[in-house]
Amino acid sequence: MHFTKPSWVAHIDTSAKADSTKRLSIFSVHVHPDGSRIATGGLDAKVRIWSTKPILHPASEKSNRPPKSLCTLTMHTGPVLTVRWAHSGRWLASGSDDEIVMIWDLDPNARGKAWGSDEVNVEGWKPMKRLPGHESDVTDVAWAPEDRYLASVGLDSKVLIWCGYTLERLHKLDQHQGFVKGVCWDPVGEFLATQSDDRSVKIWRTSDWSLEAEVKKPFEDSPGSTFFRRLSWSPDGAHITASNATNNKGFVFIAAVITRGTWTSDISLVGHENTVEVAAYNPHIFLRNPSAPVATSNICSVVALGADDRSISVWQTKSARPLIVAKEVFDRQIMDLSWSWDGMTLYAASSDGTIAVFDFEQDELEGIAPHSVQEQYLSKFGFAPPPLPEGYSHVIASSHNASVSEVRSQSAAFDTATIGGEVVNVLVAKRNNKKKRAGLTTMSSVPSAGAGPSSYSNKRASFLPDSDAKLGKPGSPLVRESSFPAPDEQPFNTHPDWHSHGDVNMAPSDAFDSGSMRKKDEVSRPMYKTLGGNRQREMVLVKEINDYVSVGGSLGLSLPVPATLTRITAELDGTHIFEGLNPEDGGATSVHFFKGKQTLWLDYLSSPVIAVHATPHFCVAAMSDGSLNVYSPSGRRLMPTLNLGLPCSILDGSKNCLLVITQAGVLHLWNVSKGIAFFPPVSVAPLISSPNDAIVSALVRPNGTPIVNCSNGTVYSYDAALFTWVKISDRWWSEGSDVWQGRQRSQSQVANRGIVAFVEGSLSGPPSEASAETPRPEWWNTALTLGHLETRLHAARLLDSPVEYKQYLTLYAKKIADEGFRAKAEELIKDLSGPIYWRPGEERDMGWSPTVVGLVKRDLLKDVVLAQFAKSRTLQKLGQDWQDLLKTMASEGM
Repeated sequence: MHFTKPSWVAHIDTSAKADSTKRLSIFSVHVHPDGSRIATGGLDAKVRIWSTKPILHPASEKSNRPPKSLCTLTMHTGPVLTVRWAHSGRWLASGSDDEIVMIWDLDPNARGKAWGSDEVNVEGWKPMKRLPGHESDVTDVAWAPEDRYLASVGLDSKVLIWCGYTLERLHKLDQHQGFVKGVCWDPVGEFLATQSDDRSVKIWRTSDWSLEAEVKKPFEDSPGSTFFRRLSWSPDGAHITASNATNNKGFVFIAAVITRGTWTSDISLVGHENTVEVAAYNPHIFLRNPSAPVATSNICSVVALGADDRSISVWQTKSARPLIVAKEVFDRQIMDLSWSWDGMTLYAASSDGTIAVFDFEQDELEGIAPHSVQEQYLSKFGFAPPPLPEGYSHVIASSHNASVSEVRSQSAAFDTATIGGEVVNVLVAKRNNKKKRAGLTTMSSVPSAGAGPSSYSNKRASFLPDSDAKLGKPGSPLVRESSFPAPDEQPFNTHPDWHSHGDVNMAPSDAFDSGSMRKKDEVSRPMYKTLGGNRQREMVLVKEINDYVSVGGSLGLSLPVPATLTRITAELDGTHIFEGLNPEDGGATSVHFFKGKQTLWLDYLSSPVIAVHATPHFCVAAMSDGSLNVYSPSGRRLMPTLNLGLPCSILDGSKNCLLVITQAGVLHLWNVSKGIAFFPPVSVAPLISSPNDAIVSALVRPNGTPIVNCSNGTVYSYDAALFTWVKISDRWWSEGSDVWQGRQRSQSQVANRGIVAFVEGSLSGPPSEASAETPRPEWWNTALTLGHLETRLHAARLLDSPVEYKQYLTLYAKKIADEGFRAKAEELIKDLSGPIYWRPGEERDMGWSPTVVGLVKRDLLKDVVLAQFAKSRTLQKLGQDWQDLLKTMASEGM
């Protein structure tokens, strides 16, 4: 397999005078059916078409024959969020922020300079039809089989169906209650699937355009702040893989696999450290046994996933482990994926403005079957599409068939057009005659993308940052080809600090094998004696044990308790695993700590385990009788067995901090290393204001601050200094705050987020239509914006996020300066400056601390606040006076 990142595929910000080579985000990429070109859509409001030969062949890239850039299309007035070629290859559909779907047609006579620029179009693509109808951004489009229909979706929550031959609008589907961000077609054309921010996937019948099914469970706790929810239908028609799903109450990020017919999702693709944005199936079906007949039991598929953790994984559904994993390929999240029609090349686009290309060899994708086998297999569905409305039928033969013939005839004209003696790519399908090439590309041979922004991990909640993401070591393989990680490797679904609760990566089904989860390597005997001896880890089929009944609830609040399973696992890294085992026959419950398959230590417990958690500093097992055992990584009990009276509902840990919320809704928080509590037990009952409210998730910060996310749209933390719960984010601010996260469209704002922004991102969503129509009093937006920023400042202080504190202080000072609020400005200055007669050592007596979240207040005053005030007409003098005063205070050592 070859990996490449062509630097010349870019959408450039030509308006940036200081840096004319600044890359803009690429939101979409799609490969032409003949594989000769790709289309990209970007933040510059342009559609760009590139030749693939210079991407796949270094000699062609070096000679620029054929030219790399083929065409630039400039009719859109907003960022282009999606591009999709028709199956015939004749038309290209694009959707944009300008609410328009544009259809482009090949025009051999339209070559020359692109409108409004000096770029030269080698090929001509003209705007054939403009499809208005959406009332907000168009986020995705998809062509039905044989181009019978075109579906478009957008942020107006609508799904529009267009005739694929006349391009006239046929239907509007408006049952989604949130932004629709993904759409795909059943390969036989019987169904259409759409995915929305309303946390559902809807399946529509194409026979009458009514709702066939609605799938919600895998998306109940999914983040609402992702750019896309791009889903894909398998080429055998049996499954849909949907992005942006979670399990374990939002603690684990997954792609959900939905089974056709039953429309259930019992299969999860687990491993990404952040939200999965896009899923894309290889267009070919694969045979488990190429020598066996084509049958359901012999069919599998290959699907690629792209996520916000900047990683791409490729799964073959006959295996429970990913086929390959490419980590840190980009500096920002993956926006789109596209397979070539021959199934051998995968293209990926990122918001960092680059694309990556994975070019496989035939023997690396074992069992790939020709499209004729797929057509034969799909015939079993026996679906015949209904006739188009009256008056449309006559255009099918003349329009669709003419498209194919015109492509061929116009492509023939391109054969005579040469650039420097080389024929320009033509729209004619090619045979796959690729020669055998060298093997796996390594990191050392791939141009570095740079460290980029931090990758944030959302395994356990939709707002948990991960500051531990690291680039691979130079010379190490960028992509893992093996389906199973070696015992000394870090598996794809692990994290250096912790692992989610749960079982194996993929639940078994007819199409997905549970398989062997690890290599059957020989395990050497340990060089030292351990309590576990040389026992090896055994695979245990995970089942729910109904015989164990948790201790009864309380007279008041009663939260759900984890089910008692035969095996519960938490992983520290690729080799260390903490596991609780509840024998199905009622035998002794035990906990084990493994390195690879080797048991390092074990312990037997008097009550079944219902939850486990592990950090590099401790492991904890929660039991159904309401007790907890806390162990060091060597198996020593760090604390006495804790008896909470009722079983835990939520268990979490970070560094030395351990959080438990019991079934009765009592929150406990300890410092394990010191063996003390951060504060007395406190009830979460005040956070649940109505019977319909619930605790969605909870976690603890490394500084010992809890975060509790509630279903009523509010996130709370407990302030130990105030002995009370405080709101750190609230969906209420979306009603009018100008800095509400849901309104931020800049890629840098979305990608570079800390804990407070992730908290807010978990609540992001548009204001309700009713609230949008409600008359608002004067100063509504200003008041909500100031209140929102003040809440953010308190949250950043409480959650110990200095970078965000400085960022929000800048926005707050700017807002005060813009509005000219002198009283607020003076109060803020005094809070940061402290007493002007203060001297070192006096802060305790004066009741004023010179720092906040580790930042020096007077530095913040000088560099952030007064710098903003100096730009204001009304506060400029105030800012200058205080700048002078600070200089005087500094010179006199005050």
